[in-house]
Amino acid sequence: MSRLPLSIVILTKNEEERIAECIESVLGWADEIIVVDDESNDRTREIAADLGAKVLVKKMEIEGRHRNWAYSEARNGWVLSLDADERVTEELKKEIEAVLAKQPLFSAFTIPRRNYIGDYWLRWGGLYPSAQLKLFRKDKFSWEEVEVHPRAFLKGECGHLKKDILHYTYRNWEDYLRKLNKQTTLEAIKWHKLSLLNPRKARYKMNLLHALWRSGDRFIRSFVAKRGYRDGFRGFMVSCLSSLYQLLSYAKYRELKRDEKYKHIRGPASL
Repeated sequence: MSRLPLSIVILTKNEEERIAECIESVLGWADEIIVVDDESNDRTREIAADLGAKVLVKKMEIEGRHRNWAYSEARNGWVLSLDADERVTEELKKEIEAVLAKQPLFSAFTIPRRNYIGDYWLRWGGLYPSAQLKLFRKDKFSWEEVEVHPRAFLKGECGHLKKDILHYTYRNWEDYLRKLNKQTTLEAIKWHKLSLLNPRKARYKMNLLHALWRSGDRFIRSFVAKRGYRDGFRGFMVSCLSSLYQLLSYAKYRELKRDEKYKHIRGPASL
């Protein structure tokens, strides 16, 4: 059986515990699997290479730019972008095969994702179907080159697949908090850079009142409007931590602005 002329591109960073299952979910199905590793210090690259993936090493500095570079390395016109915590189901494979066999008019497709914390599928609070643009023609698609939450730029129309990707988003609450900490740091850096280019917009978007409003709005939308309460205590915690995102980003942004303001009067750092 011939393999599908499709490039799988997987971004990794210290994913030795999860990379094998990700690769195995597409092994023998797509004719190219590329792992772009962000200078892991565990066995991620070794495991990927042993499974037959093409392994490239590149430090991630700006997410959007990193992803665009990774996709440019694919030899096929169609790319399926995965993270190490995602798995492609057999049902999704069949759907993609059928779509690509018809030479689709669409330039890209979104795919619904089942988001998990541990082994629990978060069905509510806006976390399902949570479709993301994952399958695309590489000459028609790119990401905005910013640190976090880049925008998608697409030439052409976007279609929508129906079968799911399994997304083992968070191992546990500790993992959730670790990712929240990292994402809010990147969000603060993005807004700090904007404040240097467009101070007026930054002042409008990144202030305490706006942060408080966004925090409350996120909780209400997640827990009430999108029925996060149906996931019980887990839904409550996800809604709370989602609402905290904006406040944490704002607090870190204030620190960056403070450091910028006073750096010219600081003496040399103590050794």
